[in-house]
Amino acid sequence: MKFKIDGFVLAIVIVIASAYLFPQLGRDDSPVPLDTIGSVGISLIFFFYGLKLSRDKIVSGLKNWKLHLLVQSSTFLLFPLVILLALPFIEGEHAHMIWLAFLFLGALPSTVSSSVVMVSIAKGNIPAAIFNASISGLAGIVITPLWMGMFIRQTTAAFDLSEIYLKLTVEILAPVVLGIILQRHLGKYVQRYGKQLSFFDKSVILLIIYKSFAESFDQQIFSSVRVIDLLIILVASLLLFFGVYHLTGLIARALKFTREDQITAQFCGTKKSLIHGTVFSKILFQDSASVGIILLPLMLFHAMQIFIVSIIASRKSDEIAA
Repeated sequence: MKFKIDGFVLAIVIVIASAYLFPQLGRDDSPVPLDTIGSVGISLIFFFYGLKLSRDKIVSGLKNWKLHLLVQSSTFLLFPLVILLALPFIEGEHAHMIWLAFLFLGALPSTVSSSVVMVSIAKGNIPAAIFNASISGLAGIVITPLWMGMFIRQTTAAFDLSEIYLKLTVEILAPVVLGIILQRHLGKYVQRYGKQLSFFDKSVILLIIYKSFAESFDQQIFSSVRVIDLLIILVASLLLFFGVYHLTGLIARALKFTREDQITAQFCGTKKSLIHGTVFSKILFQDSASVGIILLPLMLFHAMQIFIVSIIASRKSDEIAA
């Protein structure tokens, strides 16, 4: 079985290296207005996201409610609750920041594109995957800030949930709703120029990642991150992924799901969206220079989930062929 390096993951590595070498472009007084470009880019990403959502498919997708309930519960409840179990063992400000980064990872919605692609490869329930990944992205606009609000408030007095929701509404929810309204008229263009829009999405995410890490490098936030910290984050990410993956599988089997629905439950219920993560971090931690650390577990998890689920999906596809 052959695997190629994911181009987007490689691009993230290059962008982080560029942020380390040229952190000055991420400063507030930079001649390039990265914050403004990023905000406009975010709104366009979610406008195009809304154009992809068909109201008819969303309504028809509500029928398989047990599968949807399991996927959304795994995404927004199981992940955060597992991470909360580690809180009593966290000591020190640095360790708490890393734990907070994991909670942020756990509170995020599922990723759309890779969930659907992997379910397709494994011969799972593709319509259910599309429905759950799409609904997850919308639900995350409300649920992710709620989870983070319970703990960010304890570390910063500047956290204002009403202000966060206002910003999320203006930059994300309003463009999504506008996209859904115009889907009937402009949806065909999203399908036609899907590759170009995917490139645009990734470019905006890379810009936000650069800005976040440039600020962190410029203020030497990563000076406190040791090699052992990176190893701990990687091992914790692996344990978190496989723990939730197997728990979701056990519940799916207990509910007597079909093979297709079980695949969808496990693949969609264990994915976390890097797009939503980078966007939400820009809003939830807008006044913090430690956004780079907050994004670190998410980016490692993102690369790991693509690699591991690719292997699992390929094996499940081979099982069907055999």
